[in-house]
Amino acid sequence: MKIALMDSGIGLLAAATAVRRLRPDADLILSSDPDTLPWGPRTPQDVTGLSLAIAEAAALHRPEALIVACNTASVHALPALRARFEPDLPVIGTVPAIKPAASGGGPVAIWATPATTGSPYQRGLIREFADGVAVTEVPCPGLADAVQYADEAAIDAAVAAAAALTPPDVRAVVLGCTHYELVADRIRAAVQQPGLPPLVLHGSAGAVAAQALRRIGERPAPEAPADGSLTVLLGGQPAALPASALTYVEGRQLQAVTPVR
Repeated sequence: MKIALMDSGIGLLAAATAVRRLRPDADLILSSDPDTLPWGPRTPQDVTGLSLAIAEAAALHRPEALIVACNTASVHALPALRARFEPDLPVIGTVPAIKPAASGGGPVAIWATPATTGSPYQRGLIREFADGVAVTEVPCPGLADAVQYADEAAIDAAVAAAAALTPPDVRAVVLGCTHYELVADRIRAAVQQPGLPPLVLHGSAGAVAAQALRRIGERPAPEAPADGSLTVLLGGQPAALPASALTYVEGRQLQAVTPVR
C-alpha cells in the first residue's frame, strides 16, 4: 500500500504520523514545496497551480490515495485536484473539524490563518455544522510560518496573540491549519483556564488518515509489520526531511520508524 500526502510545508507531518499509526506497513510519499511559502496570501489561482505541481510529483510514485494535508490547498485547489486525478487516484481533502467540536455544545474557537478566518468557506462550515453554537473565529497571523521554520520565539508570540483573542470560556478549539497540530500542546497550555475542565483540541489528521484507508478499501491494522518506507519530495525533487521537521515529535517518529528512502 502506498499513500501520498501533500502540503505547502511540514503541516503534513501530523496526517503522515496518523497514517503510520493506522498502517505501519504503508509506504508514504510526502510532497511539499516550502520554497513557495507562505500560501495564505497567494491568490486561489496560485495555490491551485502550486498544489497541482506537488501533487503531480507525488503521483509519479503511483500512490493509491492522495491526502491533501493542507487547509489552504483544500479550500482553493480540491476541485482542480479531483478533476485531474480522480477516479484513478482518490483525493482526500482536509476540512476543519468544526462538526465534532460543535457537537459538544460549545463555546468553540476556530484557530486558522488570516486568509481562512472569515472566509466564505469557513463561514459555510460554521453554518452547516455549528448552527446555534457560540463560535469565535481566531486569526493566527504568522503561526504557520513560525511552525514551519521551528522559530520558537515566533511560535510563542503567535500562540499568545491568538490566545488573547480566544474567549476564556471556550471548551473546544478547532485547529484550522495542519501546521497548528504540531504545536497542539502549546496551544492547549496557552488557552486552558485554571479551574475549568480540560480544553479539547480538534485536529484533522486522524480523520483524513482514516478516510484515505476507507477510500481505497483498506482497514486500520496497527499491528501490521512496521516496514513501510518514507519518500520525501521537496519541490518535486527527492530530499531528506527538513531539519525543522525533526524538531517535532511527529517528524522524529517518522524518521525513527521509517528512514527516508
